Amino acid sequence: MSDPVLEVTGLDVTFGSGPGAVHAVRGVGYALHPGEVLGIVGESGSGKSVTSLAVMGLLPAHARVTGSVRLKGREILGAGEKRLTAFRGKTISMVFQDPLSALTPVYRVGDQIAEAVRIHQDVSRQAADRRAVELLDLVGIPNPAQRARAFPHEFSGGMRQRAVIAMAIANDPDVIICDEPTTALDVTIQAQVLEVLKTAQRETGAAIAMITHDLGVVAGFVDRVLVMYAGRPVETGPVDDIYYRPRMPYTIGLLGSVPRLDVGGRRRLVPIEGNPPSPDALPPGCPFAPRCPMVVPECDAAEPPLEPVGSGDRRAACIRAGEIEEGRTRPGEVYAPSGGGRAGRPAAPGAGAGERRLPAPRGERGTVLAVDDLIRHYPLMKGAVFKRRVGTVYAVDGIGFDIREGETLGLVGESGCGKTTTLMEILELARPQRGTITVLGRDTAAMTSRDRMAVRRDMQVVFQDPLASLDPRMTVHDILAEPLRTHGVGDPGPRVRELLLLVGLDQQHAARYPQDFSGGQRQRIGIARALALEPKLIVLDEPVSALDVSIQAGVINLLEDLKARLGLSYLFVAHDLSVVRHIADRIAVMYLGKIAEIGQVDRVYDTPMHPYTQALLSAIPLPDPEKERSRTRILLEGDLPSPAAPPSGCRFRTRCPKFRDVLSDGERERCVDEEPVIRVLDEDQGAACHYAEKIKVV
Repeated sequence: MSDPVLEVTGLDVTFGSGPGAVHAVRGVGYALHPGEVLGIVGESGSGKSVTSLAVMGLLPAHARVTGSVRLKGREILGAGEKRLTAFRGKTISMVFQDPLSALTPVYRVGDQIAEAVRIHQDVSRQAADRRAVELLDLVGIPNPAQRARAFPHEFSGGMRQRAVIAMAIANDPDVIICDEPTTALDVTIQAQVLEVLKTAQRETGAAIAMITHDLGVVAGFVDRVLVMYAGRPVETGPVDDIYYRPRMPYTIGLLGSVPRLDVGGRRRLVPIEGNPPSPDALPPGCPFAPRCPMVVPECDAAEPPLEPVGSGDRRAACIRAGEIEEGRTRPGEVYAPSGGGRAGRPAAPGAGAGERRLPAPRGERGTVLAVDDLIRHYPLMKGAVFKRRVGTVYAVDGIGFDIREGETLGLVGESGCGKTTTLMEILELARPQRGTITVLGRDTAAMTSRDRMAVRRDMQVVFQDPLASLDPRMTVHDILAEPLRTHGVGDPGPRVRELLLLVGLDQQHAARYPQDFSGGQRQRIGIARALALEPKLIVLDEPVSALDVSIQAGVINLLEDLKARLGLSYLFVAHDLSVVRHIADRIAVMYLGKIAEIGQVDRVYDTPMHPYTQALLSAIPLPDPEKERSRTRILLEGDLPSPAAPPSGCRFRTRCPKFRDVLSDGERERCVDEEPVIRVLDEDQGAACHYAEKIKVV
């Protein structure tokens, strides 16, 4: 093997000094060889991003960095800004998580890429501009010469990320560090960006360090994996070994927490109980010991070093790594309820129910929510003083679905498809612009204020960001007691204690404030508040999207347990289709204000009919290296059209692979002229496509 292009040894990063010092990174080391891809994974706060910023020399001046960072044999840690500038962008470059912050808003995109070229290459302005257009074309920006003259705010999120990648590869670097490059993107755009990164690597031959929390992305993209916890590596090795033969309980827990798109049957997730330790208050011995199901007294004696385990290039920081045999590496066994971990708590009532049993066939159960031909259009105005209408935004354009008792409907689609608008129309409990919304047997158009008050008692909502939805000035007790007092319930104290126990929190937490809790605990408080009045329907707006995968698994299990015990119905709005498959009974896929496909969840996932659903499912990465390497992606071209100017006929035709590659001219003409409606093509499965057919994509 050739010499490494980047070698990090004993990297330590400390913020502050004295007793309050925060050791954010502790003893990180790895080597990157030419053409190799290293995946760095771990929960939030594990030190992944701080490590990458330290390598790039981008940490603030008050950060103390020690160790060694050698780039092509040269030590760059501690180098001056002038020397680092000569390396950054030429030999080593970085793709940041937020492309809008990485691009200067007042300069054109092409000018910024051309500037990166001229800083490191002795070329004319015209040559740099031509190179910028070539790079935009390489990363898949349509009409690159025209788009080069656009400003960052005129690009969509996916296009901005591709422009940042173009800038990163402008000078054929030897190393590219990617810090969560797909986190804020829709799954279809994520697939495009990952394909662009693969193209960039082929063109430049660069080594890549991929920092991410998405274990599916890592499975199909990287060669080796470095797992971080509490600021240090806890397991390293080839990607297949890490996924199929993990030797560290933390790695086993991460893999067991991931909802699998390719696994039906309502398999219960296996969360890691507890929360990661704060960098300024690490426990004695192994930092993972308070959450570990295999903990023994010796774990508290000293922090275990990262040592070789098994055969090959494998290392793990666990004194019991040698005892973990292949038969015991399955998450369901290591993290069984009887495990010896100290962070475990009693399972919530109804936990471990496994396969869900609905009380009766769907047709025999009552309807808790019915939406029929719902339309919500917004006027598009122009002018500062004298405003005039210049168009219409077709946010929701004639959709319909229903939810039965004890049922969960997952509403999914890309950003801008109309999910949130649909949600707000339902929650408003007012007369819709057109169509009907019936909640618990009452038409919202005919409701009085007293009716709305009564319905709001039976229909509650859990928001995406629990910190923003919980009043920071109120204690948890007051937050949970507020709806009880509003609706005239007597002494709220006993009910508050009951709610805390129901969502797996201690009664002592009632006196604390929302900011004193972790993200997963705050979301449990939000769920407890929604349950306070014993509702029949709960609307969940991206309830787990902001959580680490280990915390997310616990919240998903909690929602399933509560549904089984209390007979709840859920409207679950999400963009993560893996989570939706795990929790939903039925699914509705939205595209540009319309429902593209709807039906029973396993039927839609196993054999999707609509080309859009097929593309969505094929774009979701699986946490399985072998399956990821053998899958065929259905990549969509371009971004979502504007809802102010939807295409005629079928709204998906401008991005549809079938329209582009398969249909005849006569069939295409039908797609252009005639808008498809949902046709039921199988039992409880229908699609709005003239040429729908079942295809297995997962």
